[in-house]
Amino acid sequence: MATLALKVDVDTWRGTREGVPPLLRLLERHGAGATFLFSLGPDHTGRAIRRVFRRGFLQKVSRTSVVEHYGIRTLLYGTLLPGPDIGAREAPLMRSVRSHGFETGIHTWDHIRWQDHVARASPAWTREEMRKAVERYAEVFGTAPRTHGAAGWQMNEAAYALEREFGFDYASDGRGTCPFQPADAGGEPVGVPQLPTTLPTLDELIGIDGLDAANVHERVLALTEAPPPDGHVYTLHAELEGMRLSGTFDRLLAGWRAQGYRLVSTRELFETVDVARLPRHRVALGEVAGRSGTLAVQGPLA
Repeated sequence: MATLALKVDVDTWRGTREGVPPLLRLLERHGAGATFLFSLGPDHTGRAIRRVFRRGFLQKVSRTSVVEHYGIRTLLYGTLLPGPDIGAREAPLMRSVRSHGFETGIHTWDHIRWQDHVARASPAWTREEMRKAVERYAEVFGTAPRTHGAAGWQMNEAAYALEREFGFDYASDGRGTCPFQPADAGGEPVGVPQLPTTLPTLDELIGIDGLDAANVHERVLALTEAPPPDGHVYTLHAELEGMRLSGTFDRLLAGWRAQGYRLVSTRELFETVDVARLPRHRVALGEVAGRSGTLAVQGPLA
């Protein structure tokens, strides 16, 4: 049976408290597994206003109704309003995700800080940000985190090495086509195996070629009609699929079931991978249609 792993990025306080509970109910109704990756520190979403000068950002905002999806209050956190500490406020809710049988892991400490700075940050800066997330995760869940999915698909060389140092089994930090082992220029392994996101996200598609919330699922289902041998990884967001786009996601889940997919967590997909035989790839920076800026992408064979 073809496999499709669901990775839930939880970026904000609102997404945690309002988007996660409906997602749990929806996933359980469809018998689907998923991995929930939490932002564990302050919600500073409002500081994303600095991206207004990034090529493609305003176009994306106009297509995806950021205010509608995130709410005005969230867009003021870290600027006119103090950023609420998500992990401190929502620890019981986060633990409830695990008690429902879903895998949990780290998305980030401060989503905006990581997404906007890590690509050019020093190893010391990167270690401190990741350390705070690892320690908060342990406080919330009483156990060490075992997986990581980078905020905004943003990474640097030090971050890959730190994932192994902090004890992660695998990660899903970038975009690509199949599971791989990151490697340096000499072909030596770096960090832990990667399960890259293989499919576009809804906010990358909506507003392009006549796609909207009512029909965008058809485009995604067209991309999954022929299953790849190594399975797919689909990234969803609690702020989107858990809230205003929940109906779209409901149709996607039903469509994937009709296509014969087994809907699982990224952990379950990882357990089907022969780590010793994974191809070794360099990690590169690249652009993804519908998303502003550059992201970590699966590069050439090392």
